[in-house]
Parts: sequence; structure tokens; C-alpha cells
Amino acid sequence: MRVLVVCTGNTCRSPLAAAMLAESLAAAGRPDVMVASAGTGAWEGAPASEGSYLVGLERGLDLSAHRARLLTRTLVDEADIVLTMSRPHLARVRELGGGGRAHLFGEYAGLAGHPADITDPFGGDLDDYRATMGMLSDLMPAVAGRIVENASP
Repeated sequence: MRVLVVCTGNTCRSPLAAAMLAESLAAAGRPDVMVASAGTGAWEGAPASEGSYLVGLERGLDLSAHRARLLTRTLVDEADIVLTMSRPHLARVRELGGGGRAHLFGEYAGLAGHPADITDPFGGDLDDYRATMGMLSDLMPAVAGRIVENASP
């Protein structure tokens, strides 16, 4: 199974979410589920933002090897599930053929009382990045659990 996580620049939210998801899936005994990320407006090859890199380190995630990728139809076609950070990302994925495989990250978690969109910390301070990390952390067990349920053995 392949999961693609999508945001705008592929330097803040989606690299964090992808790293957290891969870690959660490995802990659940599913390291075979491939997790990647891309951005609807990514600058190819850009590193993770400093804020994402630093809050990732605080949580034990190393984003130093991350390089941004532009979302393409091929990436969407190769994914079994596409999780987006906001509604405009979802619309773009669906334009590229994602259809029913595309979901808002927060809605995919299925937890009442949580926002469907994940706040973009770009341009903010470390507290903004920590807040985004907190949103992702709150939703991650449910997202990973649902993927594990839907993944073939």
C-alpha cells in the first residue's frame, strides 16, 4: 500500500505528517506501507522548513534528508490513499484523478471535535510549528489505525 500526504510547499506540514505516519505504521507492525509526500506548489528539491526540521527533532524525527516534490498526476495515480492538509489540496488531488482515494487528513481520522484542515505554520515561529505538530499528533493514532485496518495483510 502507498500513502501520499499533500500540502502546499511540501516543506512544513506534509513532511512532518509523512514522517510521523511512517513511524506510527512501523510501530503498528506495518513498515511495508510506503508513505511519501508532495506539495501542490512545491519548489522541487527544497529542504524541510527550519521550523518543521526543529520540531521534528524535538519529537525524534529527522527531516534532514527530505526534499520537496511537486504533486503530479503520476504521484496521485501511484497512491492508494492521498491525505491532504486542507480543502484546496483535496480539490487539486481530485483534479489530478484522486477521486475517492483522496481525503482531508482530519476527516480521515474520523474524530469528532477536531478540525478537518491542518493549520499551516509557514512563516510562523516555533510555537506555530509546535501547534501544527500537536494537531497531527492528536490525529495520528486514528489515521494510522485506519490505514492499518485497510491495508492488505
